Amino acid sequence: MASTNIAATNDVAQTNLRTCARCGLTYDWRRSPSSSLKMTYCGSLCEKGDLGFTIEALLRVESPKKEPIPALEAEELVAA
Repeated sequence: MASTNIAATNDVAQTNLRTCARCGLTYDWRRSPSSSLKMTYCGSLCEKGDLGFTIEALLRVESPKKEPIPALEAEELVAA
């Protein structure tokens, strides 16, 4: 009975292990510090090394304010 529980625990542990796409390290994805790519990279250094940036940093970057598009007059719409 005890060996069955150990085997079940090992199966669960194995399903949580991933291999980092960059360094090949085996890691538990639930403990990965990267919130966005924890199923791909073991950490932000590998994420940045592979992609050139981290998704978290990309999400923090604000896009520039866009100027509102002026409304077109009826004549301009017909001409276009």
